Amino acid sequence: MDVLKYKDKYYQISGQRIPYRWDKTEDDWFFILTLFGIASEIETNGAYIPGIKRLQLAVGLPPAHYGAQNEKFIRYFSRRGVVSFTYRGRPYSICIDDVACYPQFYAAASMLQTFTAVPLALVVDIGSYTMDYIRIKKRRSDLVSCGSLENGVIMLYNKIISKVRAAQDILLTEEEIDAILLGQSVQELQAVIPVVERCAQEFVSDLLSALREHQSELRTATVVFVGGGSILIKRHIEESGKVAHSMSVEDIRANARGYEMLYRVA
Repeated sequence: MDVLKYKDKYYQISGQRIPYRWDKTEDDWFFILTLFGIASEIETNGAYIPGIKRLQLAVGLPPAHYGAQNEKFIRYFSRRGVVSFTYRGRPYSICIDDVACYPQFYAAASMLQTFTAVPLALVVDIGSYTMDYIRIKKRRSDLVSCGSLENGVIMLYNKIISKVRAAQDILLTEEEIDAILLGQSVQELQAVIPVVERCAQEFVSDLLSALREHQSELRTATVVFVGGGSILIKRHIEESGKVAHSMSVEDIRANARGYEMLYRVA
């Protein structure tokens, strides 16, 4: 079980959605989530050692927040000294020696080998609570042409759950909605599939229209979709006919890989 003990408190995140925070430094929650990630990565790579492990940490922020928050975000992780916690019953001691911060999904897009050949791109990150976007021209990010809109997939979940419950008195779970949207076999839910599909089509249409309203060109630029939400509605984006040239980053760890790549280059 993924249980972490930090400062005499126990934390478990499995099956739990963390509330959205515009400023992730306002409390310790994001730092605790980072401890989960660090410990999990250490275990996955078989790199656990007793005693203090010294780390370099590369993190990211949505481009719309980057200019205002990146220095504050770096300070949030820095100068904490030796941090001790327990993960899955095993003691950890880490010391973060260096912190670097990058525009969040620009890092993911940087992982695309074909990205160097794209003269103009619009990178769109569809997450749980927000949809973030940034324009990339000749591999340079334009922090003026970026933004964050409250068009995350939680809005889609809520709409589907409400519509299905009203029409057929069935309370869908988010896992069941995911299965339908991803085209998986759900024989017992055949009756609700048309409602789910219609809601997804409307959601995608509204999402792409919102991008157009914010001066984002979907016909001439290559639109690079990243984030878990974009994977969920990839089929509906392709079927919308509103995006002329699109690419997808389906690796859910692409941001982390991008941070590492940018840190090594820097």
